[in-house]
Amino acid sequence: MPIKANAAAATDVGKIRSNNQDSGYAGEHLFMIADGMGGHAGGDVASAIAAKRIIEADALYETVEDAQAAMQDAIMAANDQLSETVYDHPELTGMGTTVDALMIVGDEVAIAHIGDSRIYLLRNGKLTQITTDHTFVQKLVDSGRITPAEARVHPRRSVLMRVLGDVETAPEVDLLSMTVQDGDRWIICSDGLSDYVDDKDTLRIAAAGMNAQKTADRLVKKTLDNGAPDNVTVVVLDIGAKSTASGPVTVGSASQPLAFEVKPSRRTGLIPALRLHTGRVAPLDPSHFEPAAEDYLEELIEEDARRARRRRLTWALGIFVLVLALVLGLLGAYSWTQTRYYVGSDEDTVVIYQGIQQNVGPFSLSHEYYDTGILLSELSFYDRQEVERTISAASLQDARDIVSRLRIDQPDDEDADTGGPGETATPTPTPTDGGDG
Repeated sequence: MPIKANAAAATDVGKIRSNNQDSGYAGEHLFMIADGMGGHAGGDVASAIAAKRIIEADALYETVEDAQAAMQDAIMAANDQLSETVYDHPELTGMGTTVDALMIVGDEVAIAHIGDSRIYLLRNGKLTQITTDHTFVQKLVDSGRITPAEARVHPRRSVLMRVLGDVETAPEVDLLSMTVQDGDRWIICSDGLSDYVDDKDTLRIAAAGMNAQKTADRLVKKTLDNGAPDNVTVVVLDIGAKSTASGPVTVGSASQPLAFEVKPSRRTGLIPALRLHTGRVAPLDPSHFEPAAEDYLEELIEEDARRARRRRLTWALGIFVLVLALVLGLLGAYSWTQTRYYVGSDEDTVVIYQGIQQNVGPFSLSHEYYDTGILLSELSFYDRQEVERTISAASLQDARDIVSRLRIDQPDDEDADTGGPGETATPTPTPTDGGDG
């Protein structure tokens, strides 16, 4: 029958936070993580209260059902203690915590889960997420509104639908059981890991052959390397037939003494609603929120849809402005080209062109402005070569001056102006598009 091979816990405050609001525990039979929330004043208190109370359930149980019942009772008692603490200390209003706990019972494990911390199982080289996040984006994924990949970057990915705290007197906890095998590796983690290390990297590190402690440390380091601002806590449990169990280890806020005494839970089921919401409200942690009504999900879904429509409208408007600027830029550039002129030739005469000698795809940036009527054959060899290569002009008047020079430089032949005996002289041409010649 499998026994606990080895267990380890590791935690870090993260890149931004000044205090650790996570609590982790690797015990004899119980392994758990609590991720607190509620701002600087309450997150660490919430996870510590919950962890310390749930740790009391670390014992040997005859059946997995007994273990599940014990964890359920401990979690509900912890929830009551949180409510009582807020009643006595109003400055902690709004604090809460997630809980993921795993209890070994023979060759089975009992699991309790609430919130967005996670339990993974590495078995036969495959990493499987065992728990389902109690988050807004998970609801969107379950309903087919977004994909899991979109959920990882969704702006509301940390909005919680279920937590322990002073909001709900009887929170719903997921309970399940599984059979374990030799070689199983269980990973319990706060969202500080799952939000910043993807499953591919988690699998690579977990399957690298390191022991539980090195694996937990490496996962925490990977999170920090990825720039995680949040607290991160990892508990690693290996199942094997020949190894011995290590002693209990507590990390994070639960490893420190509380600043005040926590009263034992008074589970009467009659705690007034006013006790759950005092007049003084502490700032909430912006990364978490526990909804107070069942219709909050639909409200968030509608708000998310509005945000999506606004994003699409913003993108469409941005693209329109960009295209408009591009079109106006092209029109401005084309208008500038039409202030330029050059002297060139068509098949047999000298022509003044408006524009520049460039093409954009099939479009030419110049057109014939004025056919001078001067025959190429009447030009000197040098002038003909210059015209065929084109002569740039600074302005229309400059182009006319070039044409005048070409007329003056024509060979002095009596037939040049008369067209030869019996022929009439070539008439003065006119602009092809209304030019003034």
